[in-house]
Amino acid sequence: MVLAAGEGTRLRPLTDILPKALCPVGNVALVDLAIDRVRPLSTSIAVNVHHKRELLEAHLAGRVHVSVEEPRALGTAGALGNLRDWIGGRPAVVVNADAWHRFDLAALVEGWDGARVRLLVVEDPDRGDFGRWRYCGASIMPWAEVARLPATPAGLYETCWARRWAEGRLELVAVAGPYFDCGTPAEYLAANLAASGGASVVGAGARVEGELVRSVVWPGGVVRAGERLVDSIRVGADLTVSGRPPPAPDRGGR
Repeated sequence: MVLAAGEGTRLRPLTDILPKALCPVGNVALVDLAIDRVRPLSTSIAVNVHHKRELLEAHLAGRVHVSVEEPRALGTAGALGNLRDWIGGRPAVVVNADAWHRFDLAALVEGWDGARVRLLVVEDPDRGDFGRWRYCGASIMPWAEVARLPATPAGLYETCWARRWAEGRLELVAVAGPYFDCGTPAEYLAANLAASGGASVVGAGARVEGELVRSVVWPGGVVRAGERLVDSIRVGADLTVSGRPPPAPDRGGR
């Protein structure tokens, strides 16, 4: 199950143009990267869609099972509950379309007992979801957990993971390496630069006559002569989104 229904509000204005799952990283749509990541584990793949769903439906047609969520998105738990009949007694690997990393998901299923929820995590004390461990967008849910999820808007953390963590029944599989959730322009740009080895990324059909420094130009984008883009995302000829991280809060007490 690839989760791709979110509105991506923190990534606006990019997600006013494309759903977040279709935003390219290294010139490949995030949803395609996620599908490629899970395909070695199963040939039975579903993707849920809501925000700008027509674009995603056209992109995914004939490749995966598409779960349309209307009139509103169902959240991470509701998405699975809505697919309960399709899942049909099987465990489910669940990944976020907006999670960029190069981790082998075989680590998630290796040695799994089939009974406990497992999450892939990286060590990140400043942004940890479970102590010092930060969830990095991949989990495996046993059928017993999937079967009780609602088909109404709800999140997996609230309906399942927090309780299992408190009970000591949540398994964390730690991996090491770069991970970006692509939820903000800064994270999205960082994922592109990680994918390219630090070079600027230029999409198909783009025209670059100016200078790029650690920047991304979407397919068909234009950077005119005399322009210099630094830490930015260019869409079309005129939209420029800064990918610089926000300034750190002042903790000096002044």
